[in-house]
Amino acid sequence: MVSSAAACPCGRCDAAGRGLPYAQCCGRYVDNLDGTPAPDAEALMRSRYSAFVLERADYLRATWHASKRPSQVSFDVGVKWLGLEVRDHQVIDDSHAEVEFVARLREPSGRAVRLHERSRFVREDGRWFYVDGDRQ
Repeated sequence: MVSSAAACPCGRCDAAGRGLPYAQCCGRYVDNLDGTPAPDAEALMRSRYSAFVLERADYLRATWHASKRPSQVSFDVGVKWLGLEVRDHQVIDDSHAEVEFVARLREPSGRAVRLHERSRFVREDGRWFYVDGDRQ
């Protein structure tokens, strides 16, 4: 759980370089899935990162495209998420986009891991969904 005033786990900053509060960033999507869908693929990807940090399986499943949605989402105990870097966001057309990102984490053993992925997103009925991605 993160306080609504705490900096958002996704690391997005305002124009002055200050971390945006969770409630003004990913929280508005993660905590209000039915009422406020992410407006674009990058916002959805950032909110999914925050959902991993906060272990919000409900949000992750709901934003996974039905064609690829797992029956359940589990989390590795003791993983510490360290940060997110969005490297690229490409709008392909009105209903397809790709986002390249690097997410950093520390495993319980202390080993540092970088997840580098180019993710594919699709928009259906006004909502963006994560489809799949290629590890880089």
